[in-house]
Amino acid sequence: MSKHRERAGVSMRPGGGPRHGMAPGEKPKDFKKTLRRLASYLKPRKYQLLFVAIAAIFSTLFNVITPKLLGDATSSIFSSVTKGNGIDFAFLQKLLFILLALYVISALFTYLQQYMMAGVSQKTTAELRKDVYEKLARMPLSYYDQHPHGDILSRAINDIDNINNSIQQALSQIITSLIAIIGTIIMMIVISPMLTLVVVITFPLSALVIRFVASFSQKHFVSQQKELGNVNGHIEEMFSGHQVIKAFGHEETAIKEFDEINERLYQSGWRAQFISGIMMPLMNFVGNLGYVFVSIGGGLLVLNGSIRIGDVQAFIQYSQQLTQPMTQAAGIANMIQTALASAERVFHLLDEKEERKEEPADFNLDELKGKITFDHVCFGYEKDKPIINDLNLEVNPGQTIAIVGPTGAGKTTIINLLMRFYELDSGRILIDGVDISCLSREQARSMFAMVLQDTWLFNGTIRDNIAYGRNGASEEEIIQAAKSAYADDFIRTLPDGYDTVLGEDASNISQGQRQLVTIARAILSDPKILILDEATSSVDTRTEMNIQRAMNKLMAGRTSFVIAHRLSTIRDADVILVMKDGDILEKGSHEELLRLNGFYADLYKSQFSGKAS
Repeated sequence: MSKHRERAGVSMRPGGGPRHGMAPGEKPKDFKKTLRRLASYLKPRKYQLLFVAIAAIFSTLFNVITPKLLGDATSSIFSSVTKGNGIDFAFLQKLLFILLALYVISALFTYLQQYMMAGVSQKTTAELRKDVYEKLARMPLSYYDQHPHGDILSRAINDIDNINNSIQQALSQIITSLIAIIGTIIMMIVISPMLTLVVVITFPLSALVIRFVASFSQKHFVSQQKELGNVNGHIEEMFSGHQVIKAFGHEETAIKEFDEINERLYQSGWRAQFISGIMMPLMNFVGNLGYVFVSIGGGLLVLNGSIRIGDVQAFIQYSQQLTQPMTQAAGIANMIQTALASAERVFHLLDEKEERKEEPADFNLDELKGKITFDHVCFGYEKDKPIINDLNLEVNPGQTIAIVGPTGAGKTTIINLLMRFYELDSGRILIDGVDISCLSREQARSMFAMVLQDTWLFNGTIRDNIAYGRNGASEEEIIQAAKSAYADDFIRTLPDGYDTVLGEDASNISQGQRQLVTIARAILSDPKILILDEATSSVDTRTEMNIQRAMNKLMAGRTSFVIAHRLSTIRDADVILVMKDGDILEKGSHEELLRLNGFYADLYKSQFSGKAS
């Protein structure tokens, strides 16, 4: 499952429902444009491709020459037998050594061609993969809200791998086949222009076959890639939520849904492969027609003495050699169709609207104290569906602001707007009088540190995960941050201490321990403004007390926003905001809100009366 770095934050749309994106491959595709764009990635490696072409010329050239030499050997033997002369073994021996040399040299150039082509394909796809990764880093969170993770992963991994395989195989075969066709036709013209004309007549028929089959199979290749993304998305969801699926007994439903998606993938896949597979026998049929015409015509020419029998043998070999690259063209067309379908999905991702590039403002962030003002802020994730309605709020430096309210009230949305994960529909957010829209996103987010309910730790040592909070942190600072978060004691009990490597999802330590490590990371970052989103909800009572003491120390002198559901954790907040449906219903300290005997008092009483019962 894709995760975002904690410092930058992780956000979810209110409601937590499934995310739906535009299905790939819905609109008509411009494959010529896609082919040109894919070719642009090969342009920086034009000299390597030139070397591949030269190697292919030599490799194919020797293969083109050998049938003529074998034909000369046949003609020599035939002439010796028919005329009663002795066989010219010296001539045959000379031809044999030439043939061996040609085969060895051909194999060497084939090796060099494949070696260079592998480098070209890998470098090209590495560059494409880099562009996709950098693009994903620049995408707004709204893109991830609207597109299934599985489809994004399919574009970034499966589609690029598909392009890589197609480039390495198809491009090399295109060069080899083209040179083989040209060289073979030249040799055939040298032997007999008339027989060459007989063979060339079949070319338009071959081209029609390729075009006809490709026109039917292309839409199925696009559909195949689309359904593959859907399968990946479903599997990713099922694996990440397998505990919930088992807990609610939905295994059969999940399997049924997978079977439906898998069936659609099967249907589009077999249609694409079946229709494109027809191309090969059709090409063989066309090639065999040419072979029959050459055999009949060559026999007639030998009888009237216009051509030697060895030349007919060579010509038949050339006609077979010509059929092979023409047949390969069918397979190449198949690979190119698949590659273009994948490339179009990747380019569709690369063309998505991204966050506007911003230059850092000429402003010293160290001068900011942490006064935050919400000035008539309005925002909605979707048009005409506002989440925040005309929010006005002023937070003084060093204050702790707790935000409470029912699910969907807009609590996390306020944090998302503070961090500029989303842009305002109207209004302003000011920090010490500076509009955060005047700062770059990097500048704005550098003032914040977040500790989330959903912990995120990457595959690495505990030391590396804590050091993620600040570049260049020393060993002493890392250990001090862990001590301040009351994480040092449990870390030292681990077999490798701070060098303990966390596995996938950090499953080799407990949920509470994971939270302590993320809090140590936030402490190390030394932020001006702190955001805590249910930071203690996943730990036991004793650990919660330790974390609260560490948080009190961390929040001292810092502006802090605390999103809380357990109201017992925010009694000491300077200001508590009670939100409902995007509006602030009540505002004040814990005691003031209880005296109001309003919505907050009802929430508080319901929590503690439940505990009492």
